[in-house]
Amino acid sequence: MTTSDLLPGRTVGLEPVQAFQKRAFDLVFAVLGLLAAWWLILLAWIAASIDTRSNGFFIQKRVGRHGKIFRVVKMKTMRPVASFETTVTRRGDPRITPLGAFFRRTKIDELPQLWNVLLGDMSFVGPRPDVPGFADKLQGEERAMLAIRPGITGPATLKYRNEEELLAGQNDPEAYNRDVIWPDKVRINLEYIRDWSLRRDIQYILETVFH
Repeated sequence: MTTSDLLPGRTVGLEPVQAFQKRAFDLVFAVLGLLAAWWLILLAWIAASIDTRSNGFFIQKRVGRHGKIFRVVKMKTMRPVASFETTVTRRGDPRITPLGAFFRRTKIDELPQLWNVLLGDMSFVGPRPDVPGFADKLQGEERAMLAIRPGITGPATLKYRNEEELLAGQNDPEAYNRDVIWPDKVRINLEYIRDWSLRRDIQYILETVFH
């Protein structure tokens, strides 16, 4: 998958000045965040390693800017459960450990992604990076989502902050995620790109941290 495959014949995304503002903000605050939270990330990694009896970091391939595959880093919050292979997570998921539930609730599991932001794989705000497969379903203007870096948070993430509870109430969580939640997230993320401003990014970050 290449940029030309995803964005044929057009330039989509932020203006150069906007892209510079966004990346500069990401760099400065990723460095500050890592300096402030390295000790918490280390302690959480040790705890998660003991809790899951494996590497406390969860590393998974995700689709990034221009369709480039990168490895997202999060704190591991789940243990494997036999015959439970779905990538959709819902409330009461037996794979989530008690410590993992705490990490998810407090957003500690997201802290290692500061490293992804520093490397330029991600931004603080943007569409959440999906596993390979979903990005291939994007068509036409929807592919504009791949013109910017995926984010740790964003308007779609905030709207579906209770996604696990929502999916828990569905008879077919995977179908509901595919047919209802995913298209709505695409719509929200396209609006985010069209109306981008640094002020809105800061608002989304504050809402994520203090909600």
